Amino acid sequence: MRSEAESRRYSDRVNTLSTPRFRLTRMVPRDPAQPHRPASTLELFFDLVFVVAVSIASAQLHHALSHGDFVHGITSYAMVFFAVWWAWMNFTWFATSFDTDDWLYRVTTIVQMGGVLVLAAGIPAAFEHGDFRVPVIGYIVMRVAMIAQWLRASRGAGELRSAARRYAIGIAVVQVLWIIFLIVPSGPPQIVAFVICALLEISVPVFAEYRMQTPWHPHHITERYGLFTLIVLGESLLASANAIIDASHELESFVPLISISALTLAVTASLWWIYFWAPHHRAITTFASSLRYGYTHYIVFAAAAAFSAGIEVELDVLTGVSHLSNIQASFTVTVPIAIFLLGIWWVAIRENADRVVNTVVPLGAVVVLLDAALPIPVAVTALVLIAIVVVLVLHSPVERRS
Repeated sequence: MRSEAESRRYSDRVNTLSTPRFRLTRMVPRDPAQPHRPASTLELFFDLVFVVAVSIASAQLHHALSHGDFVHGITSYAMVFFAVWWAWMNFTWFATSFDTDDWLYRVTTIVQMGGVLVLAAGIPAAFEHGDFRVPVIGYIVMRVAMIAQWLRASRGAGELRSAARRYAIGIAVVQVLWIIFLIVPSGPPQIVAFVICALLEISVPVFAEYRMQTPWHPHHITERYGLFTLIVLGESLLASANAIIDASHELESFVPLISISALTLAVTASLWWIYFWAPHHRAITTFASSLRYGYTHYIVFAAAAAFSAGIEVELDVLTGVSHLSNIQASFTVTVPIAIFLLGIWWVAIRENADRVVNTVVPLGAVVVLLDAALPIPVAVTALVLIAIVVVLVLHSPVERRS
């Protein structure tokens, strides 16, 4: 955390550089030690459009898995979810550094929201035909708006001007490559081209900030990640509830549906408890740790959203819609949960826990996979997660004890 004198320096810079011209506030680095820095209403509004994109991606993954199209379904989901996650993450980290909340900043953010909706509209075609034209167009709309934000920030960034310009240049170059990506034939060549473009995208922050880092507010950033986690977990509950309602018309007995409903709630609540157990703001104390925290959340978010698809697959098997075996269906639930557990343990829990917790959480992730070999869907997973929660309650982080 910064000293009081450094906080005053940020405040003085804002007062000096702010200008009423065109009713715009000059973009200057935000104070990373600013007290009471919650997520803004604009950020919460921004998150809403991602509910749509995550919901469509999860639904398409469900259909692919239910038909046994595992490789194509998972690779398509990974590609689409990357675009969703990366666009959200870039906006979030930019906002913690340069948010002005004036009319131009709001309009540019709304343009990005439009890009998300375009991307979401193209997700079904990407899954069914490998046609990424609409998702790439929506993605580029979001990224061009982000270029505009960085160029605007460079005018008032002071010593961070070169970093802001490198962001704009790096993002622009990669967008050209995404356009070239569209002419690559589907199949393995398309996957290779995607991996190259994705690696270049995640390299832009390293390229832009290798000399001097933009400031970030630890509590604000981790609150934003927590809110997005709530979105994907909430999507799991909603999708599962809708699937259970649909399945109720196909089954004579409600007992299996009630069981799956209760177990789904128990699993989702446990994942929420586990995620928010650790003091996340302590996981981003350096530039390297902030990269690890941000990038690892790709698999955390993707796994949480995929969990609902797994529950829907289980219901498809139960109602006879899918011909997958019980073991195959169970893996669609247990694998996302295990990935979620390992991801959040690695990025937030590991360095804030004692030996017991650091043994129980990863071990629990491994045991969760055993559920696939048992004839009781989700039951063992729920029991394992509840056991992990009990251990976490008994071994609270030091910060919570004080």
